[in-house]
Amino acid sequence: MKRILTVPAVPAPLLDVRDLQVVMALATAGSTTSAASSLHITQSAVSRALSVAEEKVGTRLFERTARGLSPTAAGSRLLAGAGSILAQLTELQQQVASPDTRPLRVRLVCECYTAYRWLPSTLLRLRQDLPKLEVLLEVDRTEDPIEALRAGKVDIALLTTGVLPASRGARAALHEEPLFADEVVFVVSSTHPLAHRKSITPADVAASTIITSNTPPAEARWFYSRVFGRSKPPIDVLRFPLTEAILDAARANMGIAVLSEWIASSYLGAGDLVVKRLASGPLRRPWRIAYRAELADAARRLKSTLETSAPRLPVRAA
Repeated sequence: MKRILTVPAVPAPLLDVRDLQVVMALATAGSTTSAASSLHITQSAVSRALSVAEEKVGTRLFERTARGLSPTAAGSRLLAGAGSILAQLTELQQQVASPDTRPLRVRLVCECYTAYRWLPSTLLRLRQDLPKLEVLLEVDRTEDPIEALRAGKVDIALLTTGVLPASRGARAALHEEPLFADEVVFVVSSTHPLAHRKSITPADVAASTIITSNTPPAEARWFYSRVFGRSKPPIDVLRFPLTEAILDAARANMGIAVLSEWIASSYLGAGDLVVKRLASGPLRRPWRIAYRAELADAARRLKSTLETSAPRLPVRAA
């Protein structure tokens, strides 16, 4: 009797890689115009691609708001898995091309210490998805990540306000790509006069003492320009090296603490601190991934994972 070989059915998902790339670019950029720039296609092409992806899944993935595009619940679920899927595909492609290559070690530094709060656990998960990529944190280079990158002491840097130097030849060129944005929030005591306000204004900030860490000058300039525009008023500032000291000062009604959402989220459970945002909308700080030209492949594989790994503030402003 002739034996019949049964071949298991191969899953045929409706979404493809381009759909995931478009959705992730829109979530990172917040608008079709910015997404089009990062994807190197036209704005109309991005809009069409989003419509196609939404038709495939049978539901809306983004809502248009006054602040730009915002993922729907379905869009958020798609984004939660898209980064790891793209990273796994990239890793599979790499394994097929070079199945016997040794693990690639890259040295990574962040411009802002706040990222180190969640990055180690993310890198641990990254090793499971990308076993051929080993990332070493170079915390000692945080004070001047761009110089470390330029001098070849690190391979990849996560930057906020730092500006890369002009390239001098293809081999020495440094490249950067948009990564994600975190939110800078204002934290006050639950007994502070601003605690029961729905939002605060630049005038409220100017009239208060700002409590912060020893932030780099470039990041301080970014903050003041985003809050006050071109005319920075006189500001009283209290600086503490430790997060706990910053928040204790806020509890004591000594002023308004200014922190990344990554840091603030861990200290809100007791109810003695509340988060405030500007009436004009969230204060989002853009991050970029910068890398040496010869590490482009590793940097993009890392970027695919990091784009959806950064934690978000789990509460709304009081």
